[in-house]
Amino acid sequence: MSDTTTTSRPADAHASSGVGIRLEGVTKVYPGQSVPAVDAFSMEVEPGELIMFVGPSGCGKTTTMKMINRIIEPTSGTISIDDRDVLSLNPNELRRHIGYVIQQIGLFPHMTIGENIAVVPKLLGWSKKRTADRVEELLETVQLSGEFAARYPRQLSGGQQQRVGVA
Repeated sequence: MSDTTTTSRPADAHASSGVGIRLEGVTKVYPGQSVPAVDAFSMEVEPGELIMFVGPSGCGKTTTMKMINRIIEPTSGTISIDDRDVLSLNPNELRRHIGYVIQQIGLFPHMTIGENIAVVPKLLGWSKKRTADRVEELLETVQLSGEFAARYPRQLSGGQQQRVGVA
């Protein structure tokens, strides 16, 4: 990934809470490799904006996501969330406060969709009401009706499961 990407929200986009994410000249060179997996990549994501990385295998999508959530660290460049350098943040706290979808979804098959969405709010100690309200809000955000909350992952299509992963 060596291009600079600029995104914009449609004028009619649903206003949402969130924080901005900025990558500036981010490069990752793995030890023993001469070619960067990600080379001088820059982009800015506005608060509440939903983005996805799409591209051929090996272009740096997963590496970039892993750098944003500090599973791996960049060789150079800066990644900021809410105007704070991610390298200054506790990695575990960082991961609990940002949302992203992994390639294989990662839904717990023994839990309902609502329970899957509620995992992080429960880890954060949210009240049952606040958690339930957030589950409902996130299902609406990904265009799944509230009835999906009581279903299990096996009862959803692959695309629906992916949307739950986004939620």
